[in-house]
Amino acid sequence: MVEQSDRAPLLDWEEIPPPDPNQATQPPPQPPREEDAAAEKSSQPAGRRTPTGIAAGTTGWSSTTTSTTNTITCSPTRSLTAVVASGDGSPRRPRTELSGWDRPEPLGTDRNVPFPGLSVRDQWEEKDQIVAVFVVTFDTRSGNMVEWCLPHDMNLDGVEFKSMASGSHRITNDFIYFRKGCYFGLACFANMPVESELERGARMKSVGILSPSYTLLYRYMHFLENQVRHQLQCPGQYSPLEAFYEDKKAVLPPTGNGLVTACPTWSVTTINRCMHPEMKITHPAGCMSQFIQFFGEQIMVLWKFALLRKRLLIFSPPPVGVVCYRVYCCCCLANVSLPGIGVSVPELRPFFYINIADITALETEMSYVACTTEKIFEEKKELYDVYVDNQNVKTHRSHLQPLLRLNAADKEKYRKLSEQRQLLLYSQEVDEDCTSNEEDLFILFFMELNNRIFQTLSDVAGSSDPTLTAEHVRAMGLDPQGDRSFLVDLLEVYGIDVTLVIDNLCCP
Repeated sequence: MVEQSDRAPLLDWEEIPPPDPNQATQPPPQPPREEDAAAEKSSQPAGRRTPTGIAAGTTGWSSTTTSTTNTITCSPTRSLTAVVASGDGSPRRPRTELSGWDRPEPLGTDRNVPFPGLSVRDQWEEKDQIVAVFVVTFDTRSGNMVEWCLPHDMNLDGVEFKSMASGSHRITNDFIYFRKGCYFGLACFANMPVESELERGARMKSVGILSPSYTLLYRYMHFLENQVRHQLQCPGQYSPLEAFYEDKKAVLPPTGNGLVTACPTWSVTTINRCMHPEMKITHPAGCMSQFIQFFGEQIMVLWKFALLRKRLLIFSPPPVGVVCYRVYCCCCLANVSLPGIGVSVPELRPFFYINIADITALETEMSYVACTTEKIFEEKKELYDVYVDNQNVKTHRSHLQPLLRLNAADKEKYRKLSEQRQLLLYSQEVDEDCTSNEEDLFILFFMELNNRIFQTLSDVAGSSDPTLTAEHVRAMGLDPQGDRSFLVDLLEVYGIDVTLVIDNLCCP
């Protein structure tokens, strides 16, 4: 008698991209070398080519999207024109309408690598580090509980509530990013109707993993989705999860500082290589595009709060997955690539999904972005500075109230962002340009905006007359009157020693 295996049909942990129709006429690829096998296994989903690094020293700001490019002079400075490379590596016509940053240089051309002696690929090739895999279930008598986990001695206290958000019984499936101590987690939830009085007509489970970094968790979304369905249909059959853990378990150093990696502060040379692989998570329209469409001009308000390193809490009823994207996008608003900027300010830490069990941890946080489905947090105003209820951004702190009002400069910046998005979409449709995407555009737009502001402030602070005038403020893309309180807070938070001499008019 042959013993029947309880393995799920899908045991390839990483999602296999569909074939690219554009490659149908190309010759078959050469067999991968042995040392490249691991890289091939973790290939990225189709539709997004792996971008290369951005040239260092890019601090210019395009003040127009026409064929004439106006560049703010900074040090170091460059005239910036985007050039899109064709599939064979030869440059197409210059795209001055999308200027504002240099096209990427090939990865590895920058000599200022963080760890001399290692190749760039070795430095940035993140390894699989799965420290735990678990199954959470809802029991009608005991509530949420960890049903199974590996390793068996792993401390998973609280994971049963993080991986099955409050209110999830109203939806059929979801995915959740969260933090557990010094680890990040990703869990897939599913709710299946059953004919069982004991289970009250519904079976709910989550299957999840923990890792020291969230940047690789996206690879296993498809596997976790399949496994949670498998657990609902065949409860107690854990062989696929056991095999997965044995294949992917981390070999962590015996000692560590236990610190959680903040939302990365990216150097220009590594932005496209390492910045946002984690957001290629079964989100067909792209999380940045969704973020822009959801908040509209309010993005400029969130940008100011993120740059000031405030505590941002986003409330939304389930599903939670798309709200976790918003947490990540908010973190991307505050990226600065200029050396030495922000070293003395709190890091903007992504907490992703939180619940009441996280209150103690939040009490000591100076800066974070998180999301929740629990309305009780709105009453705990000592835990946050900014509360986002769907699209309504509000703050209970009086000195931050002026930042809620959009001014003319904010609307102009949003207009430029929207215009660049439309030009990019047109380029992708008409010229079949697949080398650029909205995620890159979004991240670089705000990074260059931030670089422009801090470069100007640094130049003024280092001059013989450290006086910030209305002309300086306009050159930074800000409103001399409407952004006065923002500038005052910015100078204080980042410890920049300049004199602000803009008159604060009480009337328009």
